[in-house]
Amino acid sequence: MKYHKAKNRTSLHILWLNIVFLLFFAMLTIFSLYMMRERLLQNAQQFGTSLTQNYAAEEQNHIDTYRAVMNLGTQYLEQMTENNASAQQVQAWIKDFFSKMPQVLASDSVDLYAVVEGRIVSAKPWDGDVSYDFRQTDWYRMAIEADGEVIFTAAAPDVVTGKQVITIAQKAHNSDNMLLFDVFPEDFHTDDDMPSLPEGSSYYLCDQTGTLLYAHQPLSHEATQLQLYVSDLVQRIDKGALDPHHASIIGLDGNPCGVYYYRMSNGWMTILTIPFRTVLHELTGIYRLFLLLSSLFLVAAILLSIRDYRLNCKIRRTDDTVRALGNLYYAIYRVNYKTGNYEVIKCASDTRSQISSTGRYSDLLHTMQTVVAHSTYEEFVSSFALENIQRLVHDQVTEFGGDYLRRFEDGERWVNVSILFDKAFAQDEVVLAFREVNQEKTRQLEQLELLQNALEASRRSEEDKNAFFSNMSHDMRTPLNAIIGLSELAQRNLGNQSKLKTLLEKILFAGQQLLHLVNNVLEISRMEHGHLSVDYHPIDLRQCVEDCVEIFRHQAKKENKNLSLICDLRHSMVLGDALRISQILNNLLSNAFKYSTPGASITVRLNENNSDKHSSYVLSVQDTGIGMSQEFLQHIFEPYARETRFSARSVVGTGLGMAIVHSLVKRMDGEIRVASELGHGSTFTVTLPLQIVADSQTIASSTKPAELPPQTKSATFDLRGKKLLIAEDNAINMEIATEILSMHDVDVVQAWDGQQAVDIFSASQPHEFDIILMDMQMPNMDGCQAAHTIRMLDRADAATIPIIAVTANAFPEDIAKTQAAGMNAHIVKPIDFAALCQLLQTLI
Repeated sequence: MKYHKAKNRTSLHILWLNIVFLLFFAMLTIFSLYMMRERLLQNAQQFGTSLTQNYAAEEQNHIDTYRAVMNLGTQYLEQMTENNASAQQVQAWIKDFFSKMPQVLASDSVDLYAVVEGRIVSAKPWDGDVSYDFRQTDWYRMAIEADGEVIFTAAAPDVVTGKQVITIAQKAHNSDNMLLFDVFPEDFHTDDDMPSLPEGSSYYLCDQTGTLLYAHQPLSHEATQLQLYVSDLVQRIDKGALDPHHASIIGLDGNPCGVYYYRMSNGWMTILTIPFRTVLHELTGIYRLFLLLSSLFLVAAILLSIRDYRLNCKIRRTDDTVRALGNLYYAIYRVNYKTGNYEVIKCASDTRSQISSTGRYSDLLHTMQTVVAHSTYEEFVSSFALENIQRLVHDQVTEFGGDYLRRFEDGERWVNVSILFDKAFAQDEVVLAFREVNQEKTRQLEQLELLQNALEASRRSEEDKNAFFSNMSHDMRTPLNAIIGLSELAQRNLGNQSKLKTLLEKILFAGQQLLHLVNNVLEISRMEHGHLSVDYHPIDLRQCVEDCVEIFRHQAKKENKNLSLICDLRHSMVLGDALRISQILNNLLSNAFKYSTPGASITVRLNENNSDKHSSYVLSVQDTGIGMSQEFLQHIFEPYARETRFSARSVVGTGLGMAIVHSLVKRMDGEIRVASELGHGSTFTVTLPLQIVADSQTIASSTKPAELPPQTKSATFDLRGKKLLIAEDNAINMEIATEILSMHDVDVVQAWDGQQAVDIFSASQPHEFDIILMDMQMPNMDGCQAAHTIRMLDRADAATIPIIAVTANAFPEDIAKTQAAGMNAHIVKPIDFAALCQLLQTLI
């Protein structure tokens, strides 16, 4: 009886244990199912959110494509408006650009138009374009406020078709002109672009106002019903009601759904709804999972064994990798910053005998003193003291170190020392590692030195250029003062024809000098590239010097300075370059006036050393000004060099004059000397070997025909009776050229831009025009475009008529452009009629 009772009690205990186990297992199952459901909903939320982000990225690709096309089109629009393109030209470009849109955007329903100078220019014009008040539209306001950024409006009815459209607009940076696309919402996304969705899911794309742009769902519904449904979704999303992972709504099919969304950068939103039956479908297999637990335990044991085997293999590979990394360092120590002890992991060969395998960290630092320079050692101890290591660990600095020169047995080399710390490492310990970086450091130092030298050279160049641009005006003031002063005198002597003629001649000469000064600035570039030229022809040297000195008379009187000229010549006519000699004298006189005070004397002397055929002429400029220091005299002929410490008053200048003078003198096989003393003035002496011109026979034998002066060569060619087309957009330049040519009985036809020149020539009879003078920079169509267009015309004289470029730029690249456009030659402004005649004689 007692046995049975004991057995029953045991059975009861087992039963209760079984019941408890079953209850526990049931509760565990219910809890597991609940947690599984929560996990599935969380995963569904992550999955849905990820999908909406991916879909948003697809939508963003479409938007970026439109934005890229818009940026490209706006750049072309800006270029056309900067080139003063007409409305017809802009519309033609828009039509051409519109014709290429389907190829780029994979859509042929995009409406392209622009706002140019307050008017709408469209690829497909609408009758209401002229009267339509576009300034009241959202797209115009948004584009103005965006100031050059691409904007996307919300979907709104189109003013022409009434259909919902999205307007994409971008304003030009330099004006209120803008380029616009009207795009139907369905063009932003198509079913072809839509990847497969989870079963029963729906996808919606709406703009910043909640307007539905695109929908993809298993069942079809009316547009109004869809819009109301999506508007309700957007309102709930805005309130945050659908943010929890377990939040749901009743879908259009009557089943609960999870809602996942993503807001794009432009305010648009992608929304995805997934039915809960799809999300929780996996729960049906949970029960089977519990039935297979026993099998899984066995499989798990096998997998764990395999995992342990693989883990051991991975550990061995990790050890090999750590060993390879350790070989990069010649010394490694573990340092306990709490106890102040160290342990040697790897030791340098030259300190192995001095360091024990373990010991005090202070002893290790003391041993370092034998291989580190004294100045470096003090910084080393300060950086790697225990107190600093503790501070670095406290601040979570995982790596700290630097480079220094270390003494080895075979000499000094650069090494890197690093403190390595990681939370997973042994507690209170760091690793102190030393690695050779001599090659890397040497290369870095060399690169740093090169960079510093380049920066210093760039800084000096920038300073020189800044000094040049800030002081360039001085050298131009002398002829300007002469022009202004002589012009005032001319106004006062209008009744005195003889006096007026003399003044006008001097004004003309001063203007030419000013032009030469501008050319001097350009010649610095030519001089640096070895392109400085000298043009020899017969000149009156005495008259050349007198004319140049005469320009400074007015300045001398105004500044109360004495200017005198002394000439001692037996032969005045020589072969020389009047322009270059005037440049030399102008620079010397300009400096003499600049560096002298009121009451000073400035003397110009011109002497002839002998009477031989190759006579030597000496031109000197002496002043009683402030003089120069002996130190500066060594640099006086360097570009941008100026004496700055010998005067209390501010003196400005380009610093180019003496460099140009020196180059010109050397180019003419002469020499220049300077003598100066602070407070006692300066004397510049230029010696030039010039050939004497005895008579006309000598000139003919010693000078090439191409080198004769323009006034000599122009007499062989007559323009009378010729018909000339001149294209020039500047009214004053047009008037001057027309008057001069008309005075020589030339029939002149005027064109005020390149397009007009092309039209006039096209409308003329073949061979009606003899010559075309073409300005380079003109509105609507520049000179090169106009010349190229004329050459391409289908008429007999289009390829043969002489076209001469008239330009203010005579650089090689400018000349190359005129040649590429089909022009025959070029002439520099202001036009020299004699030179023009000689050029035309060569061409006709």
